[in-house]
Amino acid sequence: MIAPGFAGVETQLWIWLIAMIRPGAAFIAAPVFGANGVPLQLRLILSLGLGLAALNSVTIELPADGVASFQGFMLVAGEVLAGLALGFAVQIGYAAAFVAGETIANAMGLGFAAMVDPASGQPTQVVGQFLSVLATFMLLAMDGHLMLASFVVQSYTALPPGGPLLSNDAIWGLVEFGGALLGAGVTIALPVAFALVLVQVVMGMLARTAPSLNLFAVGMPVALMAGLVLMAISLPIMGEGITISLKAGLEKAQSIAEGR
Repeated sequence: MIAPGFAGVETQLWIWLIAMIRPGAAFIAAPVFGANGVPLQLRLILSLGLGLAALNSVTIELPADGVASFQGFMLVAGEVLAGLALGFAVQIGYAAAFVAGETIANAMGLGFAAMVDPASGQPTQVVGQFLSVLATFMLLAMDGHLMLASFVVQSYTALPPGGPLLSNDAIWGLVEFGGALLGAGVTIALPVAFALVLVQVVMGMLARTAPSLNLFAVGMPVALMAGLVLMAISLPIMGEGITISLKAGLEKAQSIAEGR
């Protein structure tokens, strides 16, 4: 028998747990928060803090048959879907830096040089790692992590727990936005990659005019040096492209939070 003073404790704990699902799912899919170096305890504390803040704007009602029911399963599934959509929208804008780094590295001949990315734990080319670090700094500089947290809390008003799921238009819009990832990455890498293609064309012409020239001994150092110089020159333009991509991801997350 539960003491009268603790009769509502279990229900309150279930409400807090459900309120944590959406922020937790968003942090798993979002950059910075979803990095392997972020402790799990920190994510739980942040999810609980945002969940408690969201309870001020919406009332969560548990299913009549409990959480371990079909209605409870749909409630949890809706929370997970909404959180993943919010975090993944920002992740798409952030991943454009990886695509740009892969494009530049392959043009420079550094496709074989890879290192472990601390954010994802997967091997990444060094240029992509550099641009991802730059994207992380720029995301934090524009308060993107705080904006994502505000979008998560705002989404409880447009998409209350237990209410309707994300619309088909919102999901399809996220899919179309993901399709623009390749174009955004190529646009960021275009100043350097196009110039490196011209360098490769020049080296090919030299190889045809001087067959005795060792193309591998000369072409790779030239492409590497040209790539480093071109990256140093065009870094402000690339940074602007990364900023535009990050803003697009945050704007997409805001539209999902508003139920659009």
